[in-house]
Amino acid sequence: MPPARRRGGNTASTRSNQPVLSFGAKSRVTKPSAAPSTPSEKTKALEPLASAVSRKDASKDTSEEPENPHVTELAVRSQAKAEIQQPLSELDKQAAKITKKQLQEYWIREEAQSRGPRVHHENLSLDEKILRHFDLSSQYGPCVGIARIKRWRRADSLDLNPPIEVLSVLLKQEGTAGQRAYIDELLS
Repeated sequence: MPPARRRGGNTASTRSNQPVLSFGAKSRVTKPSAAPSTPSEKTKALEPLASAVSRKDASKDTSEEPENPHVTELAVRSQAKAEIQQPLSELDKQAAKITKKQLQEYWIREEAQSRGPRVHHENLSLDEKILRHFDLSSQYGPCVGIARIKRWRRADSLDLNPPIEVLSVLLKQEGTAGQRAYIDELLS
């Protein structure tokens, strides 16, 4: 036999503090907004960077870089600038000695490990192929929101043995352009 239902006094008084869900046209249930009304501390900290980058510099060609970069782009640029300004280590000196031929040999070895041809790599330079391969190599940690050179140095400090050829390509690039992972650009 099923258990008996218990009926207590006035049931309306126990539910009086709860909102009533009604499907009629007269009443509507709304949710309070979850978005904060003030900008976050990170956004406030990056505002000076945004204004500095958005100003056009007459000595630079801005055809490659967007005029109003995204906040993550600003953060990656500042990370890359900090990493590049560090004094050269022994690995940096070794990476600077790597020739174009050694980079080609490295890429041929990497291509040999691939199961099939890389379809979208037809129009890319050798340097960009190497960097994109590094971006998509998950064993070196996440690539979103971090400068490529900082990711390489972090992987090296964790003894993950990132390829020195990638560091060579990163050090040969001028300035902080190209320090953002390609997948990071796609996601934002």
